[in-house]
Amino acid sequence: MSSKNYLLKWRNHPNSFMEVLDYLHAEELFIDVTLACDGDRFGAHKVVLCACSPYFQRLLAENPCKHPIILLKGVKSEEMKALVEFMYKGELCVGQRDLYSLLKTAESLQIRGLSEYSFSGADAAETIYDDVSASSDDVGTIRQVPLRRTLKKP
Repeated sequence: MSSKNYLLKWRNHPNSFMEVLDYLHAEELFIDVTLACDGDRFGAHKVVLCACSPYFQRLLAENPCKHPIILLKGVKSEEMKALVEFMYKGELCVGQRDLYSLLKTAESLQIRGLSEYSFSGADAAETIYDDVSASSDDVGTIRQVPLRRTLKKP
């Protein structure tokens, strides 16, 4: 006698899961790591940092503390705040003036989704907004940005 198997699926799991993580972060619930830089501190969840960055994954695996405090020298607090937001929400609005520095920091911290850019010190700035579509419903959405795109310092 064979038994049948049934696939039970939560249709909106990825969105619901991300909403709960964002809520837990916003309410500072179950925070288990602190990022310290530029005189500020940011609470986060180890699992989010590890999922979004091989750098944090290695660092936290090598130092299995209950609630580590990670000191990030040379990282601006505004950039760290923005990068933490990106890791929790998967998107970020950043001004052109701050873009190069933010992506450089993301590269050094190996933030997935942002660290796929290489940098060049040439004079002319190359925009990464080739694939931006705008409508009356949104300010702009980057549909797809090729990996390993060279950004030139403004």
